[in-house]
Parts: sequence; C-alpha cells; structure tokens
Amino acid sequence: MNPSPRAQSATQQETQEAVNPRSDPAERTWPAVSVVMPVLNEERHLADAVRGILAQDYPGELELVLAVGPSRDRTEEIGRKLAAEDQRVLVTTNPTGRTPQGLNIAIKASQYSIIVRVDGHSLLPSDYVRAAVETMEETGADNVGGIMAAEGVTPFEKAVARAMTSKLGVGNARFHTGGEAGEVETVYLGTFRRSALERVGGYDETFARAQDWEMNHRIRQTGGRVFFTPRMRVTYRPRPNLRALAKQYFHTGRWRRVVGREHQGTLNLRYLAPPIAVVAMTVGAVAGVFGFWPGWIVPGGYAVALVAGAAVEGRGLPPSAWARLPLVFATMHLTWGVGFLTSPPRLGQPAPVKPGESVQ
Repeated sequence: MNPSPRAQSATQQETQEAVNPRSDPAERTWPAVSVVMPVLNEERHLADAVRGILAQDYPGELELVLAVGPSRDRTEEIGRKLAAEDQRVLVTTNPTGRTPQGLNIAIKASQYSIIVRVDGHSLLPSDYVRAAVETMEETGADNVGGIMAAEGVTPFEKAVARAMTSKLGVGNARFHTGGEAGEVETVYLGTFRRSALERVGGYDETFARAQDWEMNHRIRQTGGRVFFTPRMRVTYRPRPNLRALAKQYFHTGRWRRVVGREHQGTLNLRYLAPPIAVVAMTVGAVAGVFGFWPGWIVPGGYAVALVAGAAVEGRGLPPSAWARLPLVFATMHLTWGVGFLTSPPRLGQPAPVKPGESVQ
C-alpha cells in the first residue's frame, strides 16, 4: 500500500506524538486521528453516521475520509454536502464500490497516524475515538475494537439484532456477544496504527468479504496484537428484510471458506458448525423422504431447538419481533452453511490473464 503525499509523514508522526500514556490528561498530546469510511448506497444512514463521527468527544485533531462507490441513490450527493459543511470531511471516489478497495483508497488519502475504520450504517457513541486511543495506549495493540451492538427499528430488524447478539445466532465471538477485555483473533471495524497497516500492505483487495478477519490474521502473524474492549460499542443497523439477510450470510459463509483456504488452520468448530448442520439435515431429510423415518429426527430436532432457543433469546422482544426470531436464526445458520459449502475454489483468486491482455 503506497501512501499518498498527505500520508508520507504519518509514520514519523506516530513516533513523535504517538500513543504514550501521560500522567496528567490535561497536559498530554492526543494523536491526530483519521476516520475512514467506504460507502455505497448508504443514503438512509450516511448523514447520521457522519454526524456521529464529527461530534466525537476527542481532544485531538480528527478528519473523516469518505470513499464513495458508484451508488444508485443520493449517497455521493449527501457525502459532498457534508464535506461542504465541515472542512474535516474529505470525499474520494471508489470506482469499484467494493469495501477493501474503498478502505485502501481512503487510507491512502488520509494523513494521520491512527486510522479508525467505520461503516456508513454504523453509529459511533461520542466517546468511541477517545476509548480507542486510550485502549491502544494501555495495551500497545496494533488494532483495537469493541462490540457490534446491533439495534433494529422494525420488528424484523429487532429480531435480527437479537440473533446477531446471541450465542445461538453467531457463536461466542466477543465483538458480537460482549465479554471481558483481552486479545482476540479479530474485532469489529477496528482502530489501527498506520504502521501496522503499512507493515502488512493494507487490505487484501481480493477479499470482497471477510477482509477484516483476514487483515487481523496478517497483523497477528507479523507480531501485532488485536485487542477487544467492551468500552468501544458501535450501533449497527441490521439488514432490513429476509432476502438481504440471506444474501449477507450466504456471501459471508463463502468468503470465510476462502480465508480458511488462504490461511490453513484458521477454521474451528464455530465456523464449521453451520455447514455440518446443513449436511446433516440434508442427509436426514433425504433419508426421511425415502422412507427411513429416523432421518427426520435431525431437521425436526433443529426446528425444535430453534423455537426453544428463540423463546429464551427473545425475552423482552415485542411479539411481532419474537415471532420472526426462529426464521431469522434459521436463515443466518443455513445460508452461511450453504455459502461455505458452495464456495467456488477460484473465489478470491486473481482472474487469469487472457492471451494478449496486458497486466497492469
């Protein structure tokens, strides 16, 4: 990842003003922070997300770089209006619209030594950046992150939010379900030292999904530390309907298998449980159809488990959201599993060069 002229002095800045604990907070020098946000079709949430960043209770300098993809809505118009209203906002163009390319473009256009990654549908609390920098100081980590606090508005979104913050829905990842501070494999979004991003060459642009996990794996492989703290809590807006949710988890499952192929030994039971469940239920259902009635025990038991789990996990939800919870759980599990099982072997590999085609 080649830095832009604005960023060339950032590594030196990191050593000069960098995150070192000070005994008196009133006398300390807070490092300048660059917030980077790739956006595509975010008309609904972009203004609120940007205002949450610009309203940060952070004593140091702060800039926001938006990498805007070719959106079908008013995303670019809203982004440029926000930039005209506040000189801390810079708008750049991401021609591909893909997340890793947008992140690398925004990072290259940024100028400070601490990089805070956010999304266009994420809402930051006012102390988020301060908590990130203080945690980085205290731990010496290369990347720190917190809780992906899913919150819905509609009954369906509320059901998805509950599923995404429960172990039945997403396993035991601390950035989903919470827990004690400590070193982890990955975190949601993340606040990085620029030197760590430069050390590993930025985001791998072949990973359309799962780029966060893959990036954090390389940071840890090169001696860096990734640290989770519950102090950093980001409001996340879930997908608004069943089709969008299924698409999200299907592609996440596909790309998580790509990470497993690229980095051997990184798959564990948490990632393998959904595809194993899909295979087991498919075999059981086929056996049942052909007259072996015990085969229905597996899919039937899964359905009963989802209803029972939803009764427990859905406590406190409105009835309209609770009624949707079993279907949401099933959609998340099964589409992730099918995506994992059907992940093409060439997914994530550079496209072969055709005869006579030049390589840029």
